[in-house]
Amino acid sequence: MTPLHGSAIQERPSVLIVDDLWSNLELLEAIFSNAGFEVFSARDAYSALSIFESHKIDIAIVDIMMPGMDGYELCTKLKSLTEKYFFPVILLTALTDRESRITGLQCGADDFISKPFDTTELIIKVRSLIKLKTLQDELEHSENVILTLAVAMEARDPYTRGHSTRVGDLSKSFASFLGFGKREQEVMRKAGILHDIGKIGVTTDLLCKEGKLTCDELEAIKRHTLMGEEICRPLVSMRGILPIIRNHHERWDGKGFPDGLQGEEIPVNARILSIADSFDAMISQRPYRNGRSMDLVIEVFKNEKHAGQWDPSLLDQFVEMMDAMHDERISGWSSLQ
Repeated sequence: MTPLHGSAIQERPSVLIVDDLWSNLELLEAIFSNAGFEVFSARDAYSALSIFESHKIDIAIVDIMMPGMDGYELCTKLKSLTEKYFFPVILLTALTDRESRITGLQCGADDFISKPFDTTELIIKVRSLIKLKTLQDELEHSENVILTLAVAMEARDPYTRGHSTRVGDLSKSFASFLGFGKREQEVMRKAGILHDIGKIGVTTDLLCKEGKLTCDELEAIKRHTLMGEEICRPLVSMRGILPIIRNHHERWDGKGFPDGLQGEEIPVNARILSIADSFDAMISQRPYRNGRSMDLVIEVFKNEKHAGQWDPSLLDQFVEMMDAMHDERISGWSSLQ
């Protein structure tokens, strides 16, 4: 029977042991079983991958010297399968040279144990890495809760539903076009989703108001940048996103909010998101105006390049990216004719 959520019964940590020698497998199985682990074992990399895909595994201990697929390649495959999550791998090796360890690190290994190994050291290292994995899993859950909250909050307003997700995707694409690495691209995607989360503190009536806003109402809406920063501040993993949330309404000419930053004082990621945010806002339907076509928005960007709202250099590159995307769509459509 599966225990109810909140039960005092806890799952045992699980370990996958991969070694082509029976004697090593039996020894490691005994060590981890006695230490309270759920143990899975395999004598080759292909069997290990099959076990990994069908069972919940917390950590893998992999011998390097195996026939066929060696431990380095298996480590690489395990890391690839868990690319979005932290999955610890310890390489077990009789090799002590520097080159072997560097190769292991390049494959993504989190630690090494040299043969013959010390049992206590092995158990301590494994428990430490599993604790780190648990913390990473909890962090991932917390991030997902906030991201889901941002999307749900946006659903209050039929005119902005989907806006943050689109801004996230567009910001990620723009970051990729600019040559940012995958990690920075993911930061931009999350920042796009969360940039307006502070509007959770703004009433639906105010968000959906069709008439002109009063000065007090405008100030209330402006505070969403600061509130969004405070909502995300408790999560350490969100620290890189905080300046983007806070400063995505700054202007190149210094007339934005909340800090009145000017030019390159504005974090570059906030400048990137500002362009993506403006683009989606202009093409989207609003209670006070109809959405504009993509071509018209691009024309606005070109005409207002030096008007003071956006970074002119980044705006040029955004227009270049959108022109390239437009040409690809035309080319793709033509090939279907």
